[in-house]
Amino acid sequence: MQKSDKLIFITLFFSIFATITGVGIVVPLLPVYAHALGAGGLTIGLIFGAFSISRVFFLPYFGRLSDRKGRKPLIVPGLLAYTLVSIAFLFSDDVTYLIAVRFVQGIASAMLLPVIQAYVGDITPNGKEGITMGLFNMSVFIGLSLGPVLGGAINDRFGLDTAFLSMGGLSFFGFLLSLALLPPVADEHVIRRGRPPVRWKQLVMDREVTGLFFFRFAYTLCIGVIWGFLPVLADAELSLSSAAIGFLVMLGILISGILHIPMGWVADRMDKKMLVIAGGLLVSYAVWSYTDASGLRDMILASALFGIGGGICMPALMATAVVAGEKNQAMGSVMALLTMAHSMGMLSGSMAAGMMMELFELRTAFPLGAGFMVLGTLVFLGCATRRRAAVAPQPSPKLPRKPYTVYEEALGLHPVSGKTENPNEAAKTP
Repeated sequence: MQKSDKLIFITLFFSIFATITGVGIVVPLLPVYAHALGAGGLTIGLIFGAFSISRVFFLPYFGRLSDRKGRKPLIVPGLLAYTLVSIAFLFSDDVTYLIAVRFVQGIASAMLLPVIQAYVGDITPNGKEGITMGLFNMSVFIGLSLGPVLGGAINDRFGLDTAFLSMGGLSFFGFLLSLALLPPVADEHVIRRGRPPVRWKQLVMDREVTGLFFFRFAYTLCIGVIWGFLPVLADAELSLSSAAIGFLVMLGILISGILHIPMGWVADRMDKKMLVIAGGLLVSYAVWSYTDASGLRDMILASALFGIGGGICMPALMATAVVAGEKNQAMGSVMALLTMAHSMGMLSGSMAAGMMMELFELRTAFPLGAGFMVLGTLVFLGCATRRRAAVAPQPSPKLPRKPYTVYEEALGLHPVSGKTENPNEAAKTP
């Protein structure tokens, strides 16, 4: 990676780290805040759903726009929007207003993560997609792990308003960092290349992109099931403490984040698709194993296996996405599709698991997640296999005509056999 690209990488790393940490500070506190404003269970669901809904709708637009207009024109306003949203939270005295703020925050989110990931993909050297994306994704995992811990401490000591201001301050730091250190739009790789991205229809019909989308959707659906119903299972049936529940939720994220760098290095030296499939199968088994967990030890083992599976498959998946984005000249669009799958998976996982809990019993939510993960892995395998078959070597065609000289052409000589094509011209040959 060139020196200028290293500066871009560091800038994007710390910008997204600050933003994700700020979001992590506030999001776990939102249900309590909403409940204090008089929100019931359905309304709290709408507060979280508004973020996902707006994000899903705007992701394709912003991803495509970044492929055409550049990355910085979206990253800088997106970080500023996050700062303004943090201030807007301070004036939330009504549940409807809170839903609207979360909707706007979802739009700002759609401008950031996929576009920043696309920017990292632009500057990634060939053959180092795994280690580069694995290292960058550490910013997200560290922020997700650190944010809730800081949020609880800040809320206990200083209050919720300080937590909102902390989110705004961290987002503003990322805004200043990106505004000052990211190069002008004209110097971005995507602009200097000067080639338009492929059309949406062609991108969606790409089997490799389809496989990536469904795998990411299934993996995130499992996360939605675990985050939504693991605490309920641990509390209602196993009587675990709040500290133990928090540790279980964090354990999978932490292990997956730690593995991103070494498994990214491995993904650059092994078959990426096989790593994705292996990780997907391990994730499936881990989610299923929650069904038979009878104590803290079983829960720790299942969470650890889930983290290991995610650490194996996700760096390889993101590396494959970078290759697909470069191939289609649509890095922003590909990253937007994967982020869209992420949002849809989180929302679908919590809703589907909730339905299973209502219709049957709590533990049936986990086999549902495991089944979706197996299905997503099989779809990915099928897309990868078909794509390989489509590009398999074909039988060698007939030898092409050899190049022939202007003199031979003037004489009317056949370019391959050397026989004359025009007998009248051949008769004039000295």
